[in-house]
Amino acid sequence: MEILGFPCNQFMSQEKKCEFDIKAFVQGKYNVDFPMFSKVEVNGPNTNDVFKFLRYNSELNQNGKVKYVPWNFTKFLLDKDGKIVKVYAPNEDPKVMIPEIEKLLHA
Repeated sequence: MEILGFPCNQFMSQEKKCEFDIKAFVQGKYNVDFPMFSKVEVNGPNTNDVFKFLRYNSELNQNGKVKYVPWNFTKFLLDKDGKIVKVYAPNEDPKVMIPEIEKLLHA
């Protein structure tokens, strides 16, 4: 299992700092130890390829109409083959993902 972090400044300009400062902040304040990537765009014409894949191959794609990632902290759960299992809303506590993660780990 792996958690990946992708800072994005597309939501009310909440990630104005450089990648180095963002990483230092989340490591210091939240004690994260998962990989933090460079700042990306998750919506619009400059969408990062990872998020193109996530949006197109998830429930955000409704009959070919691909919705935008709604807000920071949207969480995508993928299985070991890269198939998107579920998209979790930004306000959902990551702990709600535990049963689904445990099920995937035992599959």
